[in-house]
Amino acid sequence: LGLAYVVLFTSLLGVRSVEVTGNRDVGADRVREVAEVPLQRAMLRVDTDAIAERVAEIPGVATVDVSRSWPSTIEIAVTERTPAGVYDTGSTLYLVDTGGVVYKEISRRPQGLPEFRLSEVGARNPETRAVVSVRKALPRQLRDKVTEWRADSPGSVEFTLRSGKTVRWGDASDSDRKAKVLGALMTRKGKVYDVSSPELPTVS
Repeated sequence: LGLAYVVLFTSLLGVRSVEVTGNRDVGADRVREVAEVPLQRAMLRVDTDAIAERVAEIPGVATVDVSRSWPSTIEIAVTERTPAGVYDTGSTLYLVDTGGVVYKEISRRPQGLPEFRLSEVGARNPETRAVVSVRKALPRQLRDKVTEWRADSPGSVEFTLRSGKTVRWGDASDSDRKAKVLGALMTRKGKVYDVSSPELPTVS
């Protein structure tokens, strides 16, 4: 009983430090502030799930793992969101991550990030999901050359490259095959490359 009392109700094995790992753009102090880890509280009485839920609310954080490192440290390991593009609402500019999540307001467009020109952008939006799926299927060398993504419907995904060429992809199905066909098609001169029907691709 005495040992249980010491472990659960005294600060002898209480929290003395909070360690943040995995962060790049999100400051460690910001994570600690939002985490609200109760210092001196017995380690076993610290609600790690609640801490994780609070930290997950930080816009730039994708995943969080909170653990106890005995005898007195709470470790918060965060994985930050990776920007895949920008979304301009007409009045505000936002970053969009690789999963289609709109997560951070910005003042100007970062160099090298394409624009998501959709009527709406969000992880649950059908057009966004289609674009995200197509983006994942592209070879990185080609994906890095995209300047703009468009989709009026999940079946009408298309994108523009830095060269000014347009690729009409169609829906997200059969994307691996479409990527291979596009690779061969890009060796031909043209402005519009249509692989929406990979059996009958066209260049115009």
